[in-house]
Amino acid sequence: MRFSRTALAVALLGMTLGGCGGTEIGPGRADEPAPAQIVDGWTSCATEAPRAGEMTMEASPLAVDEPTIGRIDPTFTPVAAVVCGREIRPGPNGGQEQVATERRAEEIARLLTALRLPDEQANGKVACTLDMVIPPWLALVDERGRWLRPHIPTDSCDKPHPEVIAALAGPQWTTVDTRTIRQVESAAAEAAGCAQQWTDLVWVETRNGRPGPPPPARSTAGPLRLCVYEVPASLQEGEKPPGDFVYGGPLPAERQAGVLRGLSNRRAVVDCATPASRFAVLRPLEGAGPDRYVELDGCQRFLVAPATGGAQLGQGDAALAALLGPV
Repeated sequence: MRFSRTALAVALLGMTLGGCGGTEIGPGRADEPAPAQIVDGWTSCATEAPRAGEMTMEASPLAVDEPTIGRIDPTFTPVAAVVCGREIRPGPNGGQEQVATERRAEEIARLLTALRLPDEQANGKVACTLDMVIPPWLALVDERGRWLRPHIPTDSCDKPHPEVIAALAGPQWTTVDTRTIRQVESAAAEAAGCAQQWTDLVWVETRNGRPGPPPPARSTAGPLRLCVYEVPASLQEGEKPPGDFVYGGPLPAERQAGVLRGLSNRRAVVDCATPASRFAVLRPLEGAGPDRYVELDGCQRFLVAPATGGAQLGQGDAALAALLGPV
């Protein structure tokens, strides 16, 4: 299976984190890396790099027994490059899934030249963007099947050198293996226009004591989308309870009027600390407007959260929860 250079440039370089609006002066530079550890017998990404490309901000997503990354030993002659990674793809039955990939290239002369470049030194004058580019999990393999993890040269901003980026986009990478890791978005969530997971913001805001008084009366709004999530019992009292999609879709107009009336009441919020097992999220189908969260059980509170901040807490009831049943 072959892919366009544009698609591969994104997939092979990993993900970019943070924004590009801010800048900083280029960082200092560590000592030159030692030669890379050479390992006998390349097998596959699934065996040698089972967590490669894992999208996490933990200290290191790599296995503790992976070989040391370093410069290419002069006695080591690579004949192929392998990139192990992950990407999001449409699922076979709809929705999206995370897939682990193994890609291989044998036309690697330009890549090897780029990998042998020295790291650029910060000169104190270069303005660097604050985004962070995560390099790919890259291995070089020789004709005997031995392999190593090469150091990826960096520019003066401590990011992958432009020559390496260009070289990674250049070879004709061939996908030799794919395996599904997990479902990212179900077909039902995709059809409903809802995210697969959402945080119970009513619980988060009330635990932190931030919500203001009940919202002012407002019985009109543009069309709303309903997304309902269920929180596992073991996670309901966590700091940010994660809900998984259950059902949703555009809220019928005849129900929306009743929902908005229920969300505009001025009842006092009950003194309650029972977490909800299900909650609803109401968002505008199009255009701007506040997000609305409703606990469907537990304390049955609701939260109106404008994009500009200043969330306001109110008290719902069983009648409001009933209007937010399956659409």
